[in-house]
Amino acid sequence: MQAAVKAFLEAAGLDLAEPNLLQTPERVAAAWADEFLDGYARTPAEALADTYPVPAGGRGELVVVSGIEFHSACPHHLLPYRGVAHLAYVPADRVVGFGRLSTLLDTLAHRLVLQEDLARQVAESLVRDLGALGAACAIRAEQSCLRDRGEEQRRATTYSESFAGVLATDAELRARFSRVVGP
Repeated sequence: MQAAVKAFLEAAGLDLAEPNLLQTPERVAAAWADEFLDGYARTPAEALADTYPVPAGGRGELVVVSGIEFHSACPHHLLPYRGVAHLAYVPADRVVGFGRLSTLLDTLAHRLVLQEDLARQVAESLVRDLGALGAACAIRAEQSCLRDRGEEQRRATTYSESFAGVLATDAELRARFSRVVGP
C-alpha cells in the first residue's frame, strides 16, 4: 500500500520531499490497513461469537441498540463516510452483549461497502450468524462523495434501512423499531 500511495502522490505531481509529505505513504497505508479495511480481518460470525441464553420470557422480544457511530469507505471513490446506525433483532435462543452489535457493525463497515449494502449485511448477519428470528439495521450517514465532489451537496444526509426475517414481514415489529429509533 505504501508503494501505491507513493506512486499516486508522484502521479499527482507532488514533491515527496516536501516536509508534510515525507511520511505520508506510511501514514496513509497504516490508516487504511488499521482503520478503514481492518474489517476484512474478521468475520461477522466472529463478532457475534460470544452469546448467552435468552433471558426467561425474552424469546421473540425486540432488542434495539441505537445511536452507534461508525465510519466506512465507499468502494466507488474510496472516500469515507460516517454516520449513525440503529440495530435491532428478535432473539430465538441466544442473545449477545450490546457491545457485540457495535463490533458487528465495525466488522462490516471497515470494508469498502456501499451504505445500502452495509445495512443489508448487518441485518442478514444477525439472522444468519446469531440465529435471530429477525433483524433490522437503519443507517443515517454523511457521504463524502455526495458532499465534497460531484453535486457538492454539503448538507445532504443519506438513509438506508434493511429488514430480515420476521422484521421483514411483521409490520408491527417494524413500527416498534421505527418508534424507538425515531425519524
